[in-house]
Amino acid sequence: MNDIERAYTQHAKDVYRYLLSLSHNEDLAEDLTQETFFRAIRTMSNYDGSCKLSVWLCQIAKHIWYQWLEKHSRFKQVEFNDDMPGYESPERSTLLRMEKTALYKAIHSLPEPMRELVHMRLTGEFTFAEIGEILGKNENWARTMYYRSKQKIMKEMEKLT
Repeated sequence: MNDIERAYTQHAKDVYRYLLSLSHNEDLAEDLTQETFFRAIRTMSNYDGSCKLSVWLCQIAKHIWYQWLEKHSRFKQVEFNDDMPGYESPERSTLLRMEKTALYKAIHSLPEPMRELVHMRLTGEFTFAEIGEILGKNENWARTMYYRSKQKIMKEMEKLT
C-alpha cells in the first residue's frame, strides 16, 4: 500500500466529517473529500511533516470548501417552513422559526475560529481533541473557546429575541 492509499484509509473519515460539519450536505462533503485527496496527491511533495498529516489534509479541505463557497455564491439562506418535524401549531411553528433564525444569526456573528469550532462540534460531532488538532491548537483551547462561544451565543440570542 503506498503513502496516499495509507493516508486515505487513515484520514478520509476525519476529512469527510470535517467537510460535513462545514457543508451540512453528505453528498457535497463526499465530493469535496475526494477533491481533497486528489489535490493532496498532486501536492504531496509540498508536505514537509511539520504538522500531522490529518491537519494538513483538513487545511486542504478547508481551502477547497472556501473555493466551493465562492463559486456557489457563499451562504444561501434556508427558509424554515411548516413541514418541519414536530409541527404543533402555526404559533408554535412561528416561534420555533424565530428561535432558530436567532440562533443561526448568533452563530454567524461569532468571529471565524469560534464559528468554525461551533460548527465542527455541533454538526461534525468532533471531539475537543480532534477540533484542537484540526485548528492547530490543543484540547483545552478547544474546550475554552467552545464555552466562550456558547456564552457569546446566549448574549446574542438575548439581543435578537
